[in-house]
Amino acid sequence: MTVAAKEQNVETRQFQTEVRQLLDILVHSLYSQREIFLRELISNASDALHRIKFELLTNRDVLDPDAELAIRIVGDPEKGTLTISDTGVGMTHDELIENLGTIAHSGAAQFLRALQEQQQAGGAIEQIGQFGVGFYSVFMVADEVRVTSRSFLPEAEAWTWVSTGDDAYTLEPAEKTDRGTTIEIMLKKDALEFAEPWRIKSIIRKYSEFVTFPIYVNDDEEPVNRRQAIWRLLPSQVSDEEANEFYRQLTLAFDDPLARIHIQTDAPVQIYALLFIPGKLDRTLLGLKQDYGLRLYSHKIRIQDRNKDLLPGYLRFIEGVVDSEDIPLNVSREMVQSSRVMSKIKSVLTRKVLGELARMAEKEPDRYEAFWREFGIFIKEGITTEPQDHEKLIPLLRFYSTKSEEKPTSLADYIARAQLDQKTIYYIAGESRAAMKRSPHLEYFREHDIEVLYFDQPVDAFLPQAIGKYEEFEFQNVDRAKLDELEKMEEAPEVSDAFEKLAAQAKETLGDRVVDVRPSKRLVSAPARLAAPEDVIDSSLQRIRRLMEEDVAAPQMILELNPDHPIVANLMARAQGNGDDPILDAAIEQLYEDALLLEGFHPDPTQMVSRIEKLLEAATRA
Repeated sequence: MTVAAKEQNVETRQFQTEVRQLLDILVHSLYSQREIFLRELISNASDALHRIKFELLTNRDVLDPDAELAIRIVGDPEKGTLTISDTGVGMTHDELIENLGTIAHSGAAQFLRALQEQQQAGGAIEQIGQFGVGFYSVFMVADEVRVTSRSFLPEAEAWTWVSTGDDAYTLEPAEKTDRGTTIEIMLKKDALEFAEPWRIKSIIRKYSEFVTFPIYVNDDEEPVNRRQAIWRLLPSQVSDEEANEFYRQLTLAFDDPLARIHIQTDAPVQIYALLFIPGKLDRTLLGLKQDYGLRLYSHKIRIQDRNKDLLPGYLRFIEGVVDSEDIPLNVSREMVQSSRVMSKIKSVLTRKVLGELARMAEKEPDRYEAFWREFGIFIKEGITTEPQDHEKLIPLLRFYSTKSEEKPTSLADYIARAQLDQKTIYYIAGESRAAMKRSPHLEYFREHDIEVLYFDQPVDAFLPQAIGKYEEFEFQNVDRAKLDELEKMEEAPEVSDAFEKLAAQAKETLGDRVVDVRPSKRLVSAPARLAAPEDVIDSSLQRIRRLMEEDVAAPQMILELNPDHPIVANLMARAQGNGDDPILDAAIEQLYEDALLLEGFHPDPTQMVSRIEKLLEAATRA
């Protein structure tokens, strides 16, 4: 066709109003990262290749039936151009208009209507992909776009669609002998980086690594993308070595994962996922680290690097990828969050992960113990934040205890070992197991062979209230002054006149720092303990307040003394004397502060030094 004839056949058409509005929205507000335009164009090319592949299954009477199904991208930094070509199904003259120029096919009207409704509701539009308008994102980087396409139909002619992103576009006959579509982009001056081969490859590897068809860049003879998505293979087709290597590439870790969870489902939503439990906890996950989350793919094209909404927060240590063809290509985190499909995916993934942990706990207790050492704190967090998951989470809990010092025990095993008439799960809270083992609160329970759980993490303080009852067993802290189940077993101690005088002196010395001073029913070998009255908040919660706030006063507790202990017996004798006894007052202060120190509530242990020296002086006086 001569130039003159070609010019005579040029058609100039106006974009409809909605399309012009769409272009403005996409360029200025919808996409946060301009590089996504290449992901969108590769995705469209992949769709065209899938369509011709399906056509070739039943029809060989097409243009170029033996052409390689591939995508080729050429960047020319000197000219400032980027060209994307495919050998897909191609488009006719009318299909170019339908696909790129009118509302009917592009979905621009639906897109704008949904956007307006979402904005009025105070939210963001759900998913751009469902409207088929991703192509227009190219105008974020383009001064001009030329789309030349020839349909797979042998009799069809080639046409070129041209637009600068303004009010109109043109269509003109083209000289193209092969099947498929070629998009030529004249890049804006501030977008010339996208003509650099290294930049093109980095975007492909980030978003389109697992597109089914090969993607070639410039003169490369080998595809840039790997194509085979390991998570889409059957679990039986993936060896441990292959899965572990994928995990190391995904996370940049040097060690192997503790476990993997390979998921393939069609209902209630299509999911391909490969998830991993790391071998070690990244300690920053407990702090302010933000780059956690799963890689999210749609049709094997990555649409989010770190999606935090595919699993509940307490499972944020899980690594892996999730892919679904039920998810159109999304453009923002807000859109992903509001999707009902995403909610279903989250439900399936959560159930599968918790199911694997339950299986591991039952079938591989040693492996589960290794998991618990690293990630148990997250399961406890889930108990406190996600009550709907309690049924699955509570059996996963593990605690060290007075009868399970070396291996953590489950609540079910604790109940199995409980005494016949016991209906209480007893626990002690403290800063470390080493400190709790020395606690005077445990003496009675050791004496009567009653198991006590160690609560040695701050989050443990919230578990009793969050769980309530477990198998009709209530939780109680052994530091409580009154434990209903033990009342019938405990004998009230005799209160002598000597003890009454000591108690009176102790109340006067300690003042409002204690609620009461009385003889203990539970102490065996320790001289004193601080017991919590019924109206005092659980001491484990008091510790949380001390961690979060400064200058939190020690709680007012009951000072229980052991009349049979030599120190208390000696103090009772001293209390019989007349007049002031500085040693008696100093000893009472010291007993109280020793108990305070054991509870982890002493504000400044160094202040005891001068008093201890005073007592040493009296004890060593000839």
